[in-house]
Amino acid sequence: MRIAVVDGQGGGIGKNIVEKLRAGLPDDVEIIALGTNAIATTNMLKAGANEGASGENAILFMADKVDFIVGTIAVLAANSMLGELTPRMAAAIAASPARKILLPLNRIGIEVIGVVSEPLPHQISQLVERILEIWEDEDSV
Repeated sequence: MRIAVVDGQGGGIGKNIVEKLRAGLPDDVEIIALGTNAIATTNMLKAGANEGASGENAILFMADKVDFIVGTIAVLAANSMLGELTPRMAAAIAASPARKILLPLNRIGIEVIGVVSEPLPHQISQLVERILEIWEDEDSV
């Protein structure tokens, strides 16, 4: 299984996601840090990602080569993350056949109705639990 974690700016959310994924998933799961910039990628690599790459081309290239894409809902919104996430990045992520497991943070002017607002650490734990559920269901087939 290959999981891409997409983040930008300082990579803090991505770093937390990578740490929880690494702690909660088997060692053979490959975690790929895809940062909109080198700082975000570096922080995700320090948190335990197997590989990492930065920038638009890395995200465009890898979007259809992973099983899961995780991050915040901002990864689907052109020009989010203060403009770091380009329209081409958002389009590649949205069009990817990978399953997207996204955190519903409301920082970009998108509010998802019906979602209970919870602290970020709880949301990340739920993200990891959901990936485990999907992975175990697919393994049993």
